[in-house]
Amino acid sequence: MNQKHSTRNLLELRVPPVVLVLLVACIMWLSSRAVPSLGFDFAGRLCISAGLVLVGVAVSVSGVISFRRARTTVNPTTPWSTSSLVVSGIYKFTRNPMYLGFLFSLVAWATFLANALAFAMIPAFVVYMNLFQIRPEERALAILFEHDFAEYKSKVRRWI
Repeated sequence: MNQKHSTRNLLELRVPPVVLVLLVACIMWLSSRAVPSLGFDFAGRLCISAGLVLVGVAVSVSGVISFRRARTTVNPTTPWSTSSLVVSGIYKFTRNPMYLGFLFSLVAWATFLANALAFAMIPAFVVYMNLFQIRPEERALAILFEHDFAEYKSKVRRWI
């Protein structure tokens, strides 16, 4: 087994996304404090960050509500226990609204911190989520819901 494959298996579905968001937010805060020279300020920063976090919460909550209505699990570490493929509501626009909401919230936090290094953490979050959370979930859904998931995946983008 090559090193790349074993590392992926080790990290896949191990860190709950909420924990990852909190970890990334802490790293963003620490990095903005460690390198204040990369900070900047701009008019409306607080309003923009508040608006972004509200959008993030709304998007995430709408995903949870759709899952609850479909009576399927919201536990991101156990995609094999999914009882139905949710394709309605916000899931018509994004395959991962909860993660998209987390992304909006992290962008809001970076905006609030107003530091270039804080913004640099955003792509790292997206890459980690794609590799170690979303891809394993999609593999499970492809097996559980075969044709239906393939059709859904062809119509709706992963993020936006």
